[in-house]
Amino acid sequence: MKSISTLVFLAIVTALSSPVLSQSATWGQCGGIGWTGATTCVAGTQCVVLNDYYFQCQPGAASTSAPAPTSTVAAPPTGTGSPPTGSLPPAGVLTQVTNFGPNPNNVGMFVYRPATLPSKPPLIVAIHECTASAQIYFSSTQYATLANTHGFIVIYPDAPRSGKCFDVNTPQTLSHNGGGDSQGIASMVTFAIANYGVDPSRVFVTGTSSGAMMTNVMAGSYPELFAAASAYSGVPFGCFAGPNAWNSQCSTGELIQTAQQWGNEVRAAYPGYTGSRPKMMLWHGTADTTLAYPNYGEEIKEWTNVLGVSQTATTTALNNPQSAYTKTTYGDVVVGYSAAGVGHTVPVHETMDLAWFGIA
Repeated sequence: MKSISTLVFLAIVTALSSPVLSQSATWGQCGGIGWTGATTCVAGTQCVVLNDYYFQCQPGAASTSAPAPTSTVAAPPTGTGSPPTGSLPPAGVLTQVTNFGPNPNNVGMFVYRPATLPSKPPLIVAIHECTASAQIYFSSTQYATLANTHGFIVIYPDAPRSGKCFDVNTPQTLSHNGGGDSQGIASMVTFAIANYGVDPSRVFVTGTSSGAMMTNVMAGSYPELFAAASAYSGVPFGCFAGPNAWNSQCSTGELIQTAQQWGNEVRAAYPGYTGSRPKMMLWHGTADTTLAYPNYGEEIKEWTNVLGVSQTATTTALNNPQSAYTKTTYGDVVVGYSAAGVGHTVPVHETMDLAWFGIA
């Protein structure tokens, strides 16, 4: 019997080689509120309702179409009241949430929410580096503290493997609804939208090192979920692709491609997708010896191509936001911060993230 990972991989190959995506592959999305893709599953699978925002093709029975969304999960509320409280985690503490949807690699979900929230709160997904954890990133960054002031929810994914790095290399994670860590994190987002009243148009992602690499992965594999991203000391989407968790060619800054080649990698993650994509803020230190500085330029190439703006900076500002940092902007959708003399990693600038996200 083929393993689930093998079935997922075969489904990805089939999807990428098909000129028209008329059916969702095994473990792929087949419906839900706002879903505009295929609503029929391949033979041998059925469309299962996980929540109003996410239906999935799961093995069993014949090819079926998506059922109409039910009213079992309330749509995000409107107005100036409070979000639904029955399913919200306790306020003011980091809480682990389980059974939140498809999660093939068992990525942990930890949530922080302040005592007071608007009716449709924003959501920030904050992703930790290797050797760290959701709890460490919660404690070492200021997102939770700022959530108390500005009224947003924070999800801290927790890497499931011993080294605490995220899967940023497999074909599953680098493909929309293909599996891997990225699908687990995407499920956290759709769960929060369905159960916490999160505004689906105000969902953001950020991370450091491995978390920055995963930030690029989420922006590429699940562009429909995020409005903006901020990546601290990462690499381009697809740079680590391959059979091994660590890619030395990429980490040393020797994987150089054209902007079009990088952009094609992102577009191949979600064939046929024509919707909006997140704007990108990228940070990197010139003295980084873990994920070498050339990766910063490759990220700029990739996202300017994907977002349709020139690789030539429209503005350059020295000593911004602080001494030895140089800010470059590319239209209004890509901004980069090059930190002279800074190694791995660039310190997190939480208030600037919130400004980029439009929260504060």
